Amino acid sequence: MFGECAFNRKRPDSPEADGDPESAPCPSPGNLPPDPPGFVGRESELAELHGLLRSRRLTTLTGVGGVGKSRLALRAVSDRVQARPDGVWWVELSPLRDPALLTMTVAHAVGLADHSARPLDEELCAWMADKDLLLVLDTCEHMVAECRHLVGELLQSAPGLTILVTSREPLDSPCEQVLEVCPLPCEGPDSDALALFRARAVAATPEAAAAFDDPERARLAAEVCRRLDGIPLALELAGARLRLWTLEQMAQRLGTRFAVLSDSGRVLQPRHRTMRTAIGWSHELCEPVERLLWARLSVFSGDFDIAAARAVCSGGPLPASRVEQVLAGLVAKSVVRRTRERGAGARYRMLDTIREYGHDWLAELGEVQTVADRHAHWYAALCQAADRGWMSPEQVDWYRRMTAEHAQLRTALEHLLGADPAAALEMAGALWFFWFSCGHVHEGRGFLERALRTAPGTGAAYAQAVWALGLTALLQGDMEAARQLGAECTRAAGRLADPEPELRAAYLHGVSVLMPGDPVRALELAGPRARAGHGGRTSGPGWLLCRLATGYALCDLERFEEAAEEARGLREACAELGERWLRAYADYILAVAALGLGRHGEAARHVRAMLSGKRLLGDRFGIALGLDVLAAAVAALGDGELAARLLGTGHAWWRTVGRPQMGSPSLTALRDLGERQARAAIGDEAFEAAFLGGAAASTG
Repeated sequence: MFGECAFNRKRPDSPEADGDPESAPCPSPGNLPPDPPGFVGRESELAELHGLLRSRRLTTLTGVGGVGKSRLALRAVSDRVQARPDGVWWVELSPLRDPALLTMTVAHAVGLADHSARPLDEELCAWMADKDLLLVLDTCEHMVAECRHLVGELLQSAPGLTILVTSREPLDSPCEQVLEVCPLPCEGPDSDALALFRARAVAATPEAAAAFDDPERARLAAEVCRRLDGIPLALELAGARLRLWTLEQMAQRLGTRFAVLSDSGRVLQPRHRTMRTAIGWSHELCEPVERLLWARLSVFSGDFDIAAARAVCSGGPLPASRVEQVLAGLVAKSVVRRTRERGAGARYRMLDTIREYGHDWLAELGEVQTVADRHAHWYAALCQAADRGWMSPEQVDWYRRMTAEHAQLRTALEHLLGADPAAALEMAGALWFFWFSCGHVHEGRGFLERALRTAPGTGAAYAQAVWALGLTALLQGDMEAARQLGAECTRAAGRLADPEPELRAAYLHGVSVLMPGDPVRALELAGPRARAGHGGRTSGPGWLLCRLATGYALCDLERFEEAAEEARGLREACAELGERWLRAYADYILAVAALGLGRHGEAARHVRAMLSGKRLLGDRFGIALGLDVLAAAVAALGDGELAARLLGTGHAWWRTVGRPQMGSPSLTALRDLGERQARAAIGDEAFEAAFLGGAAASTG
């Protein structure tokens, strides 16, 4: 009927993603980013940080931008993954601009795709209460007060929780232990600063190794390190310049640049001045067109791809055809970092310190509004394309892409809400599948409500946004709001003379009465006769969703043969489209119908097919739903121990959704049937032991 594709910690194309859930291995939970090669020094800091993570519940790494706080944190926690039963979870906050999204960001990172209407901070605290995990909040300086509040709530609620924070300033929390990350030592021929400088120089041009092997020039290199105060980012930028300069040229020009800054009257702390100098020096050495691209790229929050860079940053002296070449130049100069992940292609990003510098120049150019508008409309157009492509063979690709672009979608929506409310409404409505199917219910409801308050209350975009808002209300169990929105959506769709929005409204209205227990009314709203009355494409989302609601309603009425016929038709239609998300729910209906008809082996086969599709898209609701049915089928086949274990695993997945069985009487009854049969087969004591074993399974 509905579900969500919460961010899947296992790669969707991994071997275990398609296996049976009762036999798939359970990897260590967590979502740590890759630890880049080339980490230098920090032995004493690592030792101290390891000790703090063992003895203190809140540790904050502070230091100037570019000093290496995030790298140190990642290296430290990467050594401790096995030490935490519930994993190590990394939450990157640098792309986040709206503090109101902080809790949502943390919840989604740790795998909590809560559907309830309760405040999300309460749900997150409750979910973490019995967890033994390590949480890393990376880059908190732009929302210190909000992080301090959330950290305090979490630590009070979850005695097994340890939190590591990176920030340019402390949180000033009562239980906080602050560890300042200092620049790398510069003294001596074997200093860490010199080692990092050499490594980056050799990476930029292997011929640079000879310069560091000569004692006299090695002393000159050490002097460059001292002038740069041993700040890692400054050393990396300088190392990249050795592709074009000799050490002698670098030392001379670096000295000149420092003198200019010292006479500029800027009031900065020494290390901030050094970092600003190193970045400004790199900026001055860029070609004019590279400086222009650097400034324009500062509009991106988080990482981006080359298509977005071309669309957003081209114009004037920088034609779209040259953007990739100029971007490659910035990568070579260590201004932009390039990564490549399997299935995601090349992605680019700037460190915060470098991005902030570029944004200052964008303001100097007077292009902030223009580039922000271009960014927002590019991602709005991407959302429209994703909406059109969701019910297609590209569905999994769109899921991955929109997950990768999450930070950019937020930035674009925030901008449009102030600059172009009508465009914001259209974008928020086009993202219905992202809010409804990809685990962003709270966030989607917030954006949709804000957009509907400010945009025109008529037209296709309005009807779509009301429908999308109704879907989020459904997932949160707010059935009264869903019914009201369903009625409003029906009125808005009726004014459009288009059967597709009418069918979507029928689905919303039908499910809003089905979930509380009225399948007869649901059939009246979304059944075959109602669908025929609306007309429209039988392959459109509205028609297919109505077929899904019909199958559920028929199961609730115990009209299992009719339900199976409806589900087979739905599955065939989805297979023709190459669609996976709805097809898996058709498999679920087939499983429930088979179970009702006493065909327990057939039910197990259908639900395993359903779970395979749901794992591919990381649909937490669908996985939890399927495990309940699989447990009932297995219990009916006589394997009470496996059924109990499956129910325990299902319980763990339901906890990540936030509302077990969504409060639905029929879903609860199905789950309880499996438990009764399993207990009868193996006894209460054996059931409890197997259930607890299943509940300990990883949902990461």
